[in-house]
Amino acid sequence: MAEDSVLAPKFAPFIGMAGIAAAMIFGCIGAAYGTAKSGIGIAGVGTFRPDLIMKARRPDSISCGFMHLACGLSVGFTGLAAGYTIGIVGDKGVRSYMEQSRIFVGMVLILIFGEVLGLYGLIVALILNTKSKG
Repeated sequence: MAEDSVLAPKFAPFIGMAGIAAAMIFGCIGAAYGTAKSGIGIAGVGTFRPDLIMKARRPDSISCGFMHLACGLSVGFTGLAAGYTIGIVGDKGVRSYMEQSRIFVGMVLILIFGEVLGLYGLIVALILNTKSKG
C-alpha cells in the first residue's frame, strides 16, 4: 500500500474523477439548456407564425428515411464495436502490463485500431448521406 503524503493524498484519484464527472455533467446541462431555449423559441414561432415552421419542413421520401436509418445503424454498431474492443483490449492489456511492460506499445496500437472502427462507421454514414436527394 502506498504511503499517504502531502503531494499524493489517497483522495487524489477522486479529484480526477470529479473533474471527469464535472465535464460530463456541465456539458450535458449546457446542451439541455440550449435545446430547451431553442425549443421554446421554435414553439413560440409556431404559435404565432405557423407558416414559417411549415415552410422550413420538407417532405422526406421513404428511401431518404431508410438512408438515415442506415447511417444511424452504421455509426451506432461501429461505435458499439469500437467501445467493446477498447474495453476488452484495455482490460487485458492492463492485466498483461503487470507481467511484462513491453506489451504497452502493442496495446496502444490495438486500441488505435479499435477506435478506427468507429471512424469507419462515420465515414460510411457520411458517404451514404451524400447520396441523399433533396
